[in-house]
Amino acid sequence: MGMHIRAALVLLIFLTVLTGIAYPLVVTAIAQIFFPHQANGSVVVVNGREVGSELIGQQFSDSLHFWGRPSATGPMPYNAASSSGSNLGPTNPILLDSIRSRAARLRESNPSAGRALPGDLVTASGSGLDPDISVDAALYQVNRIAKAAGIPVSTLNALVSAYTTPRSIWILGEPRVNVLQLNIAVDVLRDRKGVR
Repeated sequence: MGMHIRAALVLLIFLTVLTGIAYPLVVTAIAQIFFPHQANGSVVVVNGREVGSELIGQQFSDSLHFWGRPSATGPMPYNAASSSGSNLGPTNPILLDSIRSRAARLRESNPSAGRALPGDLVTASGSGLDPDISVDAALYQVNRIAKAAGIPVSTLNALVSAYTTPRSIWILGEPRVNVLQLNIAVDVLRDRKGVR
């Protein structure tokens, strides 16, 4: 009996060191050496200051920036500590009211859009942290930003095109635009024009 207990303890200690210490250290070292940007959260730095992550959406609500997909995280939007969807079904009146409210705000902020509202601007993602919007959602907002920032529509359309990420390996997902990176590019254009 003692021999079995000793063998079990040796195996427990060996596996604890292997899987609890050695493996995480090796994986962390490989990630830091070969993929440091991704391993450290894909942090975006502008002028020496961290402004966000490529992987987590942020709240943009002013007329000078592109707005991201709504967030259902609580108590504040895009809260990475409480990533979740709203868990409201498609016939839930609370969900329908929030979609109507978001749609009204979008139409009010951009009456000259002249196109249907993209679904991803009125519905929250499953995680509540989605950093990307569809190309259609970005293009829907171009007129509003052009008017507020004094940037030509053609320039903003070209910016959306430049920041569009295509499907992965040509078939997976949909083309998308990272809202943070696009807004940083808009800020650069605004700084050149002296728009605040």
